[in-house]
Amino acid sequence: MAREQFQTLSEPMYYILLALVQECCGVDIMACVKEISQGRVIVGPGTLYAMLPKFEGSGIIRKTRQEGRQKWYVITEKGRWMLEEEYTRLSRMMEDGRNILRG
Repeated sequence: MAREQFQTLSEPMYYILLALVQECCGVDIMACVKEISQGRVIVGPGTLYAMLPKFEGSGIIRKTRQEGRQKWYVITEKGRWMLEEEYTRLSRMMEDGRNILRG
């Protein structure tokens, strides 16, 4: 059975969605990801502009406006739910790891 798309999020995907809690354009998303992750995660244009149409097509984000070639997006209710589910999944993984590694 095929795995559902976006069942789990990669690190760049997670941070892109975090950035889109507020309306952003592509350049702002890249800067926001870098800021949120304190420079640990860098999302380049290739990754970002490949993900945005996939997220939009899945109803995870929506385009809010466009001026020329520049487009702004924001996370949808479905996307926020996915982001919160991923946060919960990652938190459980951290707790499991802590229980095993710290005894």
